[in-house]
Amino acid sequence: MTGRGQASAGDLLELVRTGRATTRGALQQVTGMSRATVGQRLERLFRAGWLREGAGGPVDSPLGGRPSITLEFDDAHAVVLAADLDTRHGRAAVLTLTGEILAEHSGTLVVEDGPDTVLGELGGWFAELLVKAGHGPEEVCGIGLAVPGPVDSETGLVVQPPIMPGWDGYDIRGRLARAFAERTGRPGAVPVLVDNDANLMAYGEQRTGHRDCSAFVLVKVSTGIGAGVVVDGSIFRGVDGGAGDIGHIRIPEGAESLCRCGSYGCLAAVASGGAVARRLAEAGVRAASGSDVRDLLASGHPEAAALAREAGRLVGDVLATVVTLLNPGVLMIAGDLAGTPFLTGVRELLYQRALPRSTARLDVVTSTLGERAGLVGAGALVVEHLYAPERVEERLLALGV
Repeated sequence: MTGRGQASAGDLLELVRTGRATTRGALQQVTGMSRATVGQRLERLFRAGWLREGAGGPVDSPLGGRPSITLEFDDAHAVVLAADLDTRHGRAAVLTLTGEILAEHSGTLVVEDGPDTVLGELGGWFAELLVKAGHGPEEVCGIGLAVPGPVDSETGLVVQPPIMPGWDGYDIRGRLARAFAERTGRPGAVPVLVDNDANLMAYGEQRTGHRDCSAFVLVKVSTGIGAGVVVDGSIFRGVDGGAGDIGHIRIPEGAESLCRCGSYGCLAAVASGGAVARRLAEAGVRAASGSDVRDLLASGHPEAAALAREAGRLVGDVLATVVTLLNPGVLMIAGDLAGTPFLTGVRELLYQRALPRSTARLDVVTSTLGERAGLVGAGALVVEHLYAPERVEERLLALGV
């Protein structure tokens, strides 16, 4: 808010959504506005269908009286679509505005087939999921997409992605919006937000299980290696979306290993799921991808476990610097290699190399949401964008309320 007495309808909605003020009296106290002004601005939100009245709350006045009616964000007035792309696999879902997954689908989507093909297929998935969830395309307020590459969040463009050939600078937002419209018949463009998969996984996990953690780091180890950082509840992206790209930090152990980015010595070239799969294949074990390694680890394959632990040590060595720099409260390991062998290796080197001061209050954990983390984060990104106070005003005016 810009100051007491100047709160907009969007500011009031933000106060209610975050639980900071959930009655008319509480909104008056927080904003310094009169009862009439608060009422006028709330009326716009009711007319838009974004607020509803809940049960009676505590009595506002110390003199007693009737309980105050609580105000609640109405999460039933719209739904969000979300998708999470890996290099050879995709997952999509319909979510409520509070992050509950209503319908979900996963299947083969190969990013090397190019953005036009992949995004066109996603449009079809979304159309089918809406039918499955019992919602119409007119109820969709936005689409969130997680991709395995660096993204300029201002433009939604992927920037020089090492493992997404043909996607650099492509208009993902426009193509996905068109694909959705073509497959559902919905007129008008639906807002589309795009971000890096590790960022959105971190965002989903932090909001779901670690809201009180002011510095949260998630490391995804699958085909490649990337990190998502959430500071004070917001994704930290760097100046153009490149923050967290730790898979391309050079390490001595990888000096002779060629990375998919074209350089030698990258962490991802020797410690990613793809790198472990390659080493297993060289030893005669059937493995072509990080997901194959995940299946081998789940079955207790000893050689896969040993290589995963070795990869964890290499990643842990790099994470010692990350932890010293950011001093997070939670370091979460996610992706195909997230399991006991890899986590053991991370812990061995992390605690050996990082200063005790940096790890004294650090929790090293594995993913809670699993394969749904990116979906939950993508959905939350859309909701936080569309219901930010300044955007609420624009949308209310567009609705004529």
